Amino acid sequence: MDVQREIDTRGLNCPLPILKAKKALAEMLSGELLRVVATDPGSMRDFQAFARQTGNELVAQDSSGGEFVHVLRRR
Repeated sequence: MDVQREIDTRGLNCPLPILKAKKALAEMLSGELLRVVATDPGSMRDFQAFARQTGNELVAQDSSGGEFVHVLRRR
């Protein structure tokens, strides 16, 4: 997967990972991919809701070793 930007939100709790992702997406071009690495377990459902509400596509989600990775495509 060709990701154009990645942000590290490890150690941050809701709503900070979403807010940082929203800011990053605003600076990106349509169709570009953003990878967000988080440690907040709630981020799984938070990013699903964020994608539905904003129209950005949630391309992938993964969790391993206490980290949660979300890949979003800018609308």
